[in-house]
Amino acid sequence: MPNGSSTEAETGNGNGNGNGHTNGHGNGHDPAAVRRHPALFRAVARRRNPRLRRTDITVTDERTVRRAVKAAALGNAMEWFDFGIYSYLAVTLGDVFFPSGDDTVRLLSSLATFAVAFLVRPLGGMFFGPLGDRVGRKRVLALTMVLMASGTFAIGLIPSYAAIGFWSPVLLICFRMLQGFSTGGEYGGAATFIAEYAPDKRRGYFGSFLECGTLAGYIGAAGLVTAMTSALGGAAMTDWGWRIPFLVAGPLGLVGLYLRLRLEDTPAFQKLAEEEPAGGGTELKQIFTTQWARLLLCVVLAGAYGITDYMLLSYMPTYLTDQLGYDDTHGLLILIATMALLMTVITCVGRLSDRIGRKPLLMAGMGGFVVLSVPAFLLLKQGGLAAVSGGMLMLGLPLVCLLGTMSAALPALFPTPVRYGSLAIGYNLSTSLFGGTTPLVITALIHATGSDMAPAVYTAGAALVGMVAVAFMRETARRPLEGSPPAVATKEEAEEIVTSRAPDPKF
Repeated sequence: MPNGSSTEAETGNGNGNGNGHTNGHGNGHDPAAVRRHPALFRAVARRRNPRLRRTDITVTDERTVRRAVKAAALGNAMEWFDFGIYSYLAVTLGDVFFPSGDDTVRLLSSLATFAVAFLVRPLGGMFFGPLGDRVGRKRVLALTMVLMASGTFAIGLIPSYAAIGFWSPVLLICFRMLQGFSTGGEYGGAATFIAEYAPDKRRGYFGSFLECGTLAGYIGAAGLVTAMTSALGGAAMTDWGWRIPFLVAGPLGLVGLYLRLRLEDTPAFQKLAEEEPAGGGTELKQIFTTQWARLLLCVVLAGAYGITDYMLLSYMPTYLTDQLGYDDTHGLLILIATMALLMTVITCVGRLSDRIGRKPLLMAGMGGFVVLSVPAFLLLKQGGLAAVSGGMLMLGLPLVCLLGTMSAALPALFPTPVRYGSLAIGYNLSTSLFGGTTPLVITALIHATGSDMAPAVYTAGAALVGMVAVAFMRETARRPLEGSPPAVATKEEAEEIVTSRAPDPKF
């Protein structure tokens, strides 16, 4: 394997579960026939599930895994830096591109443009996901990075509504759609990339760095917007300052592209390419017909996750400013502090999920939102630094349980040949319907009901549905990815697995 990243199977077991022997019983065979022809059924079972051998197991290289995680996480950070900029400049961009006498209409127009990027994300997932299962994870992730950086950079060059009128918001929507299309291949690919590189017993830990990248991107965007708003003032930001954060995306995209192109593709994909040169998972029909139940589970899980995530990390600055009358800078600073605190514990949550499982932590996160959403928003309404910080922390604690776990749990829902495509489609369909529309839906609910507690009810309801989905998912911690051989950190661990599963292992 290139770069010494792994030792792969010379002849694999084909199913990736490492189960070793089967005796032919319990597989739908007639018990009487099994009793009459035991040798025949044992031969069939051995052929379908060959004895696990040392060469069937992927032995990962720690340095290569860490480089892969860094490339995926930093690339993800740059993607969400680009997306975060828009959400944190929503009010300013409303003034620039959607002049109107009604502040609510202007804000809704700006948030609708934020949401339009999510409407095309499923199209991006349907395009990039199956492509990643055909040509490889690395190539597609490099392409999504180029498209995302280009779309963000182009937004920084759009003339204002005052300069070119109607065409200004039209161009903004077009480039937002390019961002959304490229992001359709980002999360599913990055999560798949890390999951397939990481050893089975540490997939949660390494996967949690992906969401560290998400938070880092948001923090970078919020920090830059806050610093520029403080230094330039509102008038200068509306006039020209808003462009700078978007223009920064160009060079950042080049850095992310360089990191991703340095790596080989994942060991799981390379093994799949050896066994199936024509590639797997190339047909959308195959994904929808064979994976529909898992897709549905993914949509519900990602939907609950997306609503809670975007409520806190994207919508909260707008809520603090428009509903509670906070200064833009004040609200962003509190959010930055909250996200920085979450970053310090997210990898600990990922490591914990490797020890006790994904389901307990996902259930704790969803249950936390059900119980704490209303008290947290009541505390936010009290005002004052301590109350607002406490409310944000109450929402941040359950969110970090999801952040540290979801990026390892979602890829494990699907088998290797269709993992990228299935995850990209399920995740982006859910994000399009629920996550990306969260700021718009919450703003509309507040406007329709006149209650600033609408975000709490919406979030708690989404988390309650998420709890039901978690109850139906299977536990995947410390187990091989379906369709891939076991992945371990050391040769000794590989030999221990073989010895424990076969009395006479082949080496």
